[in-house]
Amino acid sequence: MRPKHLAIELSKLKPHPCLRVELEQYATEGDLAAYWMLGVDQVDDVQGKHIVDLAAGNGILGLATLLLGAEHVTLIEGDSSAHAIAEANASNIDKRVAGSATTVHAMIGPEQIEIQQPIDLVIMNPPWGVQSAKADRPLLEFAFSLGATAVHVLHSAKARHLIAMAKEHGYDGEVMLETEFRLPPTYAHHSKGRATTPIRCWRFHRPGDAKLIEDENEQA
Repeated sequence: MRPKHLAIELSKLKPHPCLRVELEQYATEGDLAAYWMLGVDQVDDVQGKHIVDLAAGNGILGLATLLLGAEHVTLIEGDSSAHAIAEANASNIDKRVAGSATTVHAMIGPEQIEIQQPIDLVIMNPPWGVQSAKADRPLLEFAFSLGATAVHVLHSAKARHLIAMAKEHGYDGEVMLETEFRLPPTYAHHSKGRATTPIRCWRFHRPGDAKLIEDENEQA
């Protein structure tokens, strides 16, 4: 599937409500989600895999992999409004693909979460810790604890703690994509009509399983 075609499919999803600024709810745009998830498919082949999408929002990342041939996708979202939308989106996609999706309403960190095993890949755009310091850490800790072959994370390009955290859990890291993340004026405190911020899309993998030519430690 071409990025344009996948982006069109993702544009049909009900959008993320983005109601809670304390959770740093910034929606991943369809074009970026499509381009990134197609990259994930190229390096880790989502076909027939179980994908877990943490802090899933409206489910755009996980459901993109379902459209690309994942066998099962688990969407985990702690906000009730966003979870309801993810559930509706998953139900609509389920009818059109061979794979299936499960939605879980749970806050990662405070709550115990049981997930169907085995887990092949984890994907996420977590809170970056702008509103609440270290808000991303419970999600990263949880992601690395699941034993997946690879963990794909969209994060601020300014973040410097990801490689160290990954190594503590037996993962190395490589940067798949560097681009700008568009921030629409979702919340009342935003003064600009539309802003952008630099991001990196990381692939954390087991030692010896690097897929990209770039030096793994160059971006640490």
